[in-house]
Amino acid sequence: MSTILDTKGFNCPIPVLKARRAMRGLDVGDELTLLATDPASMIDVPHFCNTTGHELIDSSEEDGVFTYRIRKADV
Repeated sequence: MSTILDTKGFNCPIPVLKARRAMRGLDVGDELTLLATDPASMIDVPHFCNTTGHELIDSSEEDGVFTYRIRKADV
């Protein structure tokens, strides 16, 4: 299953907090696509993945929108 979470317009830590909440509702192996506009998310999202054990599959930026694909780990 894949879920899209749009946090554009929110400043950190809100995108990470919303991602944490969204990950709780996913099954192991499911993916969350997080959309953000806060440049600090480039630091915060990888840190979130490193500290929680979730896998950051991909990250990109286009026209000021940062896109992160995160796979839920068995934590």
